[in-house]
Formats: sequence, structure tokens, C-alpha cells
Amino acid sequence: MMSFKKNFFKKFDLVLFTSVMLLCAFGLIIIMSATASYENSRFIKVQAITIGIGILAIFFISSFDYRILEKLYIPIYIFCNLLLMAVLIFGTGDENWGARRWFKIGSFQFQPSEIVKIGVIISFAKIVDKNKNNINNPFVLLKVLLFAAIPIGLIILQPDYGTAAVFMFFIVAMLFSAGLNLKYFGYALIIGIISLPIIWFSLDGIRKNRILVFLNPEHDTSASGYQAMQTIIAVGSGKLFGRGLFKGVQTQFGYLPEKQTDLIFAVVGEELGLMGGLTLLSLYFVLLYRLIKIAKETEDDFGSLMVIGISAMISIHVWQNIGMAIGLMPITGIPLPFISYGGTSLLVNMICIGIALSVGMKKEGLKF
Repeated sequence: MMSFKKNFFKKFDLVLFTSVMLLCAFGLIIIMSATASYENSRFIKVQAITIGIGILAIFFISSFDYRILEKLYIPIYIFCNLLLMAVLIFGTGDENWGARRWFKIGSFQFQPSEIVKIGVIISFAKIVDKNKNNINNPFVLLKVLLFAAIPIGLIILQPDYGTAAVFMFFIVAMLFSAGLNLKYFGYALIIGIISLPIIWFSLDGIRKNRILVFLNPEHDTSASGYQAMQTIIAVGSGKLFGRGLFKGVQTQFGYLPEKQTDLIFAVVGEELGLMGGLTLLSLYFVLLYRLIKIAKETEDDFGSLMVIGISAMISIHVWQNIGMAIGLMPITGIPLPFISYGGTSLLVNMICIGIALSVGMKKEGLKF
């Protein structure tokens, strides 16, 4: 038992774990400030409880051999697709947000596509690992892409284009790391450009307006452009050091919508300023650096591909969320990892860290 503990903590990536804990603490403080005007501590309590559960999940998952997952990749993949099909039939949200993305059980609500991210990363890592020697064969590549296209297609049907883009990004990253020829990425880019008119005309009015607002933030500032404009005002008013916690005008007086979830970086920008934003980015840099280090040093391709997928998933979330706040990306429902309020997304990210830690602990053949 003592030998297990000694080996466990010797191989455990304390820097990665610490960066996650600091991000969670940062997020809890920002949520506390963002929800101060609500006079309701429910958000803080739920986030704190989720962090506690997530810490237990990290230690539990990292203590197991991740290679068990590759034996279960087909059941995991089937479960993910069934879950996405179920949300199309029984899900909620279309009456309020124009998309059927959530399951609601009593007062408990969660977004299945968040859970599916883990399953698709695991199953896609295995299918790529199985076909890595022939990945540049067009027929093999088509089979691999069809494997990924089913869950992405089901997410688009909700419709949830922001989450679908997250899936596409980490799938591309995993294929790139597996050695896919660059010409295929070129073909995909050409097809994407040619498809733009088709995509545009297939969008509904709400999503077209989001793109128009992105191109011109002053477009319809009283309605579809309200979020984007208030976000830019909040971030810009923070200047170098911010207005101070609990002192943001946009945040505390209710001008900033979705301030504890999708637009939480605007709270960071307004109340902590540029320095607060850079501090947050520095923590993400450390986290992503340690994840990439694990992926690079791991000899097992399946484990390495999973960690690449996790790294790409977190990085595109950070890019999309912060990009929304500073006008570089259209407004979408993408949370900021470890910072935004949301039990499902936070727990999913912490489970992913547990998997990455497990991969890192086996990279030199550690046995339990």
C-alpha cells in the first residue's frame, strides 16, 4: 500500500493539477462577483460542490489504467449516439433558446453533448489508433470521418453549431497528430469555403443575426446585438487593472446578460482588467503546456491521441469564449473551462484532466 502511494504521487503531475485548482478557485471568485446582485448563493454552492466532486473524480480516474477505456470504445460510442438521439426526442430548450440541447429531470438540468465530448474523444482516439498506419488511404479516412460525422450530425440537428465546431476542432487536431497528410486539410478548407453560401441560407434568423452582429457589433444593439455590445463595453471599461471585484458597472447593475456562464470573461475584463485577463490566460497556458507534454512523452498512441483531443477541446473553448467577449468570435453558448458556472461542463473537464493524468502516469510503464 505504501509502495502504491509512493509511486502514485511520484508520477502524479502536480503542476497540471495545481493549475486546474487555481482555475477553479479563480472561477469561483468570479462567479461570486457575477452573481452578487442576485442575492442568491445557489450558483456558488453548486459550483463549489461540483469542484469537490471533480477533485474526487480526478484522483479516482487517475489511479486507474486508462487502457481499460480502449476496450470499451464501441459501447461508449453507441451510448453517446443514443444519448444525442434521446435529446432530440425528449430534450428541452427549444422553446427558450431555439435549440433542443438539455435534459431536465425535476430541478436538475444537464447538457448531454458535454458528456458526449468525453466519449467521442475516447472512441475517436481508438478508431484513429486502429487505422493510423493507413490513415492517408482515402477509403480508410472516409471510414474514420463517417465515425466522427454521426455524433456531429446529431449535434447540428439540435441545432448547436458552436458545440459542433468544438467537436470538429478536436477531431481535426487528433487527425493532424496521427499524421494525416496536409493535402486533406486543404481539400476540407476548399469544400468549407465553397459550402459557405449553402450554410448561410440554411441558418435561421437568430443565427444569421449573430453573424451580422459579429461583423458589425453596432448592428441592432437593442436586440440581437445587445449581448455583444454590452460585453465589449464591459471588457473595454476594465482597462489595465479593472474596476475591482464586485464593482463592475455592467456586471453589478444587470447590463451584462449570461454573466456567470457564457459571458463570464467580460466580468473578468471589467472587474480585473487586462492584468486579470492575462493572469487567467497564463493559467491556461500552464495547463495546456502540461497536457501537450504528456501527449508528446506518451509512447502509447491511444493515450496520446486522447490527451491531444482533450487539449484541443479545452483550447477551442478558451478561444471561442474569450473571443466572444472581445469581439473576435460570434456569440455562442460556449462556457469558459473551469471558470463558467455549470456543473456538467465543469465535471466533464475535470474528468478529462483525470484521464490525462492517468495517461501521464503510465507513460513510463507505471504499474498499479
